[in-house]
Amino acid sequence: MSSISLNTPAPDFTLSDFSGKAVSLSDFREKANVVLVMNRGFL
Repeated sequence: MSSISLNTPAPDFTLSDFSGKAVSLSDFREKANVVLVMNRGFL
């Protein structure tokens, strides 16, 4: 697994939200803070 460096932009990716709508990280580019949570146990 590669390491993560501070102050490095995350690569853009797209996932589905709870309603099935596609949401991209780039949709939040102008926001001050973005919190990303990935729960491996969630199905």
